[in-house]
Amino acid sequence: MRQTRHAHHHQRMTDRSVGIVGVGNMGLAMALRLRDLGREVHVRDIDPAREALAVAAGARMAATPAALAARCAVVIVVVVDAAQSEAVLFGSDGVAAARAAGSCVMLCATIAPASTEAIAARLAAAGIDAIDAPMSGGPGRARAGTMSLMVACADAVFERHRGVIEALADPVFRLGTKAGDGARAKLVNNLLAAINLAGAAEALALAERIGLDGSAMLDVIERSSGQSWIGGDRLRRALAGDLAPRAHTTLLAKDSRLALEMARAAGVEPVLGAPAAAVFAAAVERGYGALDDGALLEFFRAGERGNG
Repeated sequence: MRQTRHAHHHQRMTDRSVGIVGVGNMGLAMALRLRDLGREVHVRDIDPAREALAVAAGARMAATPAALAARCAVVIVVVVDAAQSEAVLFGSDGVAAARAAGSCVMLCATIAPASTEAIAARLAAAGIDAIDAPMSGGPGRARAGTMSLMVACADAVFERHRGVIEALADPVFRLGTKAGDGARAKLVNNLLAAINLAGAAEALALAERIGLDGSAMLDVIERSSGQSWIGGDRLRRALAGDLAPRAHTTLLAKDSRLALEMARAAGVEPVLGAPAAAVFAAAVERGYGALDDGALLEFFRAGERGNG
């Protein structure tokens, strides 16, 4: 018992300062959530406008990821992909350059499991713990602390940083101790999200084509067997003409491609996943990439085809 209490005391001291590298839609929402809970939040982003938003909300700016890591026991990396993750961790002014042995990096970007494993190994060599923790749920849920985190890391590391993890997410899915399993779970989920959203957008465009009112049809779907969370969430906004990006179309395009690569490496060719990924790739190619992924409705309305 005494040991647990000591661990919790240690966690409170060290976790009060949390660093976030990448304050886009998700990173900023996480920063605000931690600030609300009384944590001292330090941020770094390559976009000065994003840093300014975070600072205006009470965060402190760090000039480099290394400077941020020197101040914070936990550094949460909320960038877009593996290349960006590696740059902020291992670049000349990266987190590892701070030589803050005993610190911890939380990897929240959706990246290939092999990338997560390689990054975790490099961090371990520098004496830095890694938490494989992809996130799901979008900025609204991140802001409320109700997004989900898929977490794989050593048990001792999880216990030490449980305070920050549980502040950010509810539910927290504990997927064991093997780095990469968080990434695997996230890619399986996002491949299904891509299939669901592509299917919902195609169905709604079809409903409109045969003379049904899109909004009335979505009402039916949401209370019937065709319902999907992502379909309802995205297409309600798309029907209202609101395509301001909460999740850019480029993200599911990237995630579904990574999921296919993972599946193929395991000897599986996803019968539904492959065309769904192709739809997202085509939508990005035709200029929908920077819009909310609900823009898939517009893509299908325009009679586009994923195999075209």
